[in-house]
Amino acid sequence: MSTVEHLTGEYQKFVQDLSGDWPSALTERRRQAIERFGEIGFPSRRAEQWRFINLNPITETTFRLPESFNGFGAAELEPYVYDGCHQIVLVNGRFVAEHSRLGDLPEGVIVASLATAAAEHAELVERYVGRFAKFDDHPFVALNTAFLRDGAFIYVPKGVVVEEPINLICLGLPEAEPVAFYPRNLIVAEESAQVTVVEQYASLGDGSYMTSPVTEVAAGANAVIDHYKLQRESTEAIHMATFQIHQQRDSNVSSHSISWGGGLVRNDVNAVLDGEGCESTLNGLYMVEGEQQIDNHMRVDHAMPNCDSHELYKGILEGRARAVFNGLIHVHKDAQKTDAKQTNRNLLLSKEALVNSHPQLEIFADDVKCTHGSTTGHLDDVAVFYLRSRGIGEEAARSLLTYAFAADIVERIKVGAVRRELEEFLFRRLPRGEVVRQAV
Repeated sequence: MSTVEHLTGEYQKFVQDLSGDWPSALTERRRQAIERFGEIGFPSRRAEQWRFINLNPITETTFRLPESFNGFGAAELEPYVYDGCHQIVLVNGRFVAEHSRLGDLPEGVIVASLATAAAEHAELVERYVGRFAKFDDHPFVALNTAFLRDGAFIYVPKGVVVEEPINLICLGLPEAEPVAFYPRNLIVAEESAQVTVVEQYASLGDGSYMTSPVTEVAAGANAVIDHYKLQRESTEAIHMATFQIHQQRDSNVSSHSISWGGGLVRNDVNAVLDGEGCESTLNGLYMVEGEQQIDNHMRVDHAMPNCDSHELYKGILEGRARAVFNGLIHVHKDAQKTDAKQTNRNLLLSKEALVNSHPQLEIFADDVKCTHGSTTGHLDDVAVFYLRSRGIGEEAARSLLTYAFAADIVERIKVGAVRRELEEFLFRRLPRGEVVRQAV
């Protein structure tokens, strides 16, 4: 039996066991998604968008849906908890009420399990889930939609500002056999609303599994959304994620994606600027070593005039690690006065590391400012020599330059607790990190 046939069979078991009061439109969307997955299956390396990533760890593994987890303690959760934040916890894609901490939310704000929201706020869930993240030609979005069961639902009504960040902790708990789960997260900020969301992915224990999350973000007119993603799963985990943004007039969405975990990782980040005056910032830092693979695919659609987008993705590769950056800025014919910038920079710390970078522009308007660029290389020997001439050892000098390369992204993070944690992570990861800490 092929993996596609197996997953189709798992779907039949899933719908039989599915409980809860789900809107009929989502039930139909599930059916359409598994049908579409059966038609397209998993892509081969002959497909342009997938040709640099090896999907054999997925196509050659029989994944089943997870059983109910056995629970875990607060000590295991502690590394991912930030003071001063609301907290929502998912384990294997399912909401865990006992470890979620929502505190006093402003009037009208909803932070809940997606399954609960589907029952209690059916009209909202039906309006947004699946509206922007399309499964027509993406197998992992199709699987996520077909197995849609739970996730996080964050809704901020018109004019409301949520002062404290919302910390979404998504944990993977391996089982005796490889499991796959599909958390679905929805973040909605209505007109003039503001919210900050930290989205974390981590592993509880050793063992292989696949998580395939889809996070949809809807920013209303003049809304402000700050989003941070930390992907720190074990190297036995597979992470296939889609992050879909839709912006209306004068909205501002920024997202910073930091990834250093997972054995095989794919991040599809798509933004549609669908109103005049939108601003979108998409930054990322990926740090991989050993045999890790990471694939970042970006697409920004400038659909309306007078919008700005900024992309800066940086990669640090060691060992035999592999990375892909494929970025596309698409400027529609009516999107005059577009200002779009896209940059990918990669630092190779070994001779065996390899990165494929492919920034692209598709411009159908004639009054725009668009730039894109890519650089890949090793540490500057002249800079290393300069630091050594100031009494810094070679290993510490190389670590200091690597830290500076990464800190360019880390320093842009506005949530202080997240920024400090990432700085400490860099100090621990880099050789002679204590010297770097003293120097900075």
